[in-house]
Amino acid sequence: MGTRSTTQTERTGPLSGVRVVELAGIGPGPFAAMLLADLGADVVRVDRPGGAALGIDPAHDLTNRNKRSVVLDLKADGGTGTVLDLVARADILIEGYRPGVAERLGLGPDACLARNPRLVYGRMTGWGQDGPLAKAAGHDIAYLAVTGTLGMIGPDPDGPPTVPANLVGDYAGGSLYLVIGVLAALQHARTHGEGQIVDAAIVDGAAHLATMIHGMLAAGSWQDRRGVNLLDGGCPFYGVYETSDGGFMAVGALEQQFYDEFVRLLGIEEAAPARRDLARWDELRAAVAARFRTRTRAEWTGVFEGTDACVAPVLSMREAPAHPHLAARGTFVEHGGLVQPAPAPRFSATPGAVRTGPARPGADADEVARDWAVPALHTPDAPHTPDTPPSPDAPPSPDAQESKNA
Repeated sequence: MGTRSTTQTERTGPLSGVRVVELAGIGPGPFAAMLLADLGADVVRVDRPGGAALGIDPAHDLTNRNKRSVVLDLKADGGTGTVLDLVARADILIEGYRPGVAERLGLGPDACLARNPRLVYGRMTGWGQDGPLAKAAGHDIAYLAVTGTLGMIGPDPDGPPTVPANLVGDYAGGSLYLVIGVLAALQHARTHGEGQIVDAAIVDGAAHLATMIHGMLAAGSWQDRRGVNLLDGGCPFYGVYETSDGGFMAVGALEQQFYDEFVRLLGIEEAAPARRDLARWDELRAAVAARFRTRTRAEWTGVFEGTDACVAPVLSMREAPAHPHLAARGTFVEHGGLVQPAPAPRFSATPGAVRTGPARPGADADEVARDWAVPALHTPDAPHTPDTPPSPDAPPSPDAQESKNA
């Protein structure tokens, strides 16, 4: 398989000691919480009875790895109050509801910061907390569409944009910006004792990702249409080509020295001068495509392996873990029989790890009740152990408030 197994359970990583409450949702919120958990944070996911809307088997939901779960009905008596007890002991809260929903549940920023003034309150939405579309429904593809980011992706200027799964919007434009935001706010809270709200909107993040392209557009070095530019498939030496067996090779030979190596190994030196002549790019693309179709993906992989031609085989998700480079680095790991990407990035002194598999809804209630000193989480008939006192840095825990209906 080319993966390494891991059975580590001890909480390690640079965020060890950081406590996070995740109000269960789907998409970018859970992925952001997984990133924090991978880096050592103690993430408690508050699941609702009935499970997530997408219905994935909890045993296979890798975005819930390294977390613990409790189940609370936020519309029942005591549900909101118990969450606020967790909030009183937390450093960060993450929620992904539409604007106003958390407030109606009694878990909005005002209520949470009243219990814990040092709390970082992370809000993950598509449209953001304000603006004409703030309360509208939406998904990744719509958020990408209005930012101009979706419109630039795809090799065919006359065809539709290419849908990049939900990686660019939900995870790059959403989760990663939320994580950056809450960690920056956590630094401020620890320095100044002041919590705050982090409004992470996918439209903001997806637009921000295109900052370099906007600069190129302003400079006149990028056309405002897809499939005709240097980095969007318009360039014949930056793209994907089919091989004789139906596989594909990815080419990124942008710089002259890499391009020279590429055309030499591909065997099209006679077409090499077309690199500098945009009028001949179609001719060059045809030559490259014709040559790639003469051999299989494995054969071309052997030709380019170990060179500086900047060419690589396009692998499937199931093939990727066995790639020699990824296997040597341990880019994928196996835990509990599930092959999955390893935590990233890597730290020399405080490495992250896959410590536990996906959290099962409610399975950790008694453990969290003990560790976080929230006795209301104890499940009926469970053996109670003496509660661990809250961290000295945690704010006092006043009486729980009554829950409010959404």
